[in-house]
Amino acid sequence: MPLVHIHITREGATAEQKAELIRGATDLLVRVLNKNPATTFVLIDEVDTDNWGIAGQTVTARRIKDAAQSSRATPQQA
Repeated sequence: MPLVHIHITREGATAEQKAELIRGATDLLVRVLNKNPATTFVLIDEVDTDNWGIAGQTVTARRIKDAAQSSRATPQQA
């Protein structure tokens, strides 16, 4: 009875995309480990970017910083 736990940031993954993740993870366990799809569970957790950190910063803060750097690097159109 395998359990696959997928964590993604909460940024608008559609129901169709999540269903594809569930199908894909299930298919992978069936193909690689010969698991029964009827007893294979897939759990998707959507995490707010304020609650996900990388290198000591939240994803939200990193994206704000990256956006500011990108806007400075792009020449302004007159």
